[in-house]
Amino acid sequence: MPKRKIFRYGDIGSFPNVLQPGILDNSEKFKLYNRWASDYFKNNNSIVAEFGCGKGEYTVGLALEYPEKNFIGIDIKGDRIWVGASRASDFGLANVCFLRTQIEPIEQFFSNNELSEIWITFPDPQPNNPKKRLTSPSFLSKYAHILQKDGIIHLKTDNMMLFEYTLYVISQYNHTLLYNTHDLYNSGNTTNAVSIKTYYESMFLKENVPICYLNFSLNIN
Repeated sequence: MPKRKIFRYGDIGSFPNVLQPGILDNSEKFKLYNRWASDYFKNNNSIVAEFGCGKGEYTVGLALEYPEKNFIGIDIKGDRIWVGASRASDFGLANVCFLRTQIEPIEQFFSNNELSEIWITFPDPQPNNPKKRLTSPSFLSKYAHILQKDGIIHLKTDNMMLFEYTLYVISQYNHTLLYNTHDLYNSGNTTNAVSIKTYYESMFLKENVPICYLNFSLNIN
């Protein structure tokens, strides 16, 4: 393992804005379950999560743009979270934190209706394992429990297969597609979907790779 990664894995434990719960038992709830607002952020502002946040460019960018909201970046790779946590600390952001965990047990970390929005930015498209895609029906059923009614899910990706797959899932399960484009940066969209760019996204754009974006709400029965 490179020395930089070794340093970051060791150093990340010193960050007050990083939570590392480890592996929970199947029936165990995280200590901040249903208490993120009261015990961590200590306000009643809405909570937005980024799943698979990587280096946290979106989590930090959104926190800077929307100080009236709280943001949680979630990823399993500590060396990547270290980058986002460092930037958030440098900016003195009190409305952002990072949670180091997999997305699979997400219902053990958030209670019903605890999140107002979910961002999924450039996730692994899992070409050979549809069930592991973060927009698969099984994952969306988990999100339905923790997302507020009419809460919004955002997907941003360079992978056309994943984008078309997600459109199919939205249609098949009668979710509500709010907006979609196969070429975000030529769509005229001026929202935060285009104002914040990840490192890899900037690389894709230099190579003229179109960026796909959509957002939708869940049909919760």
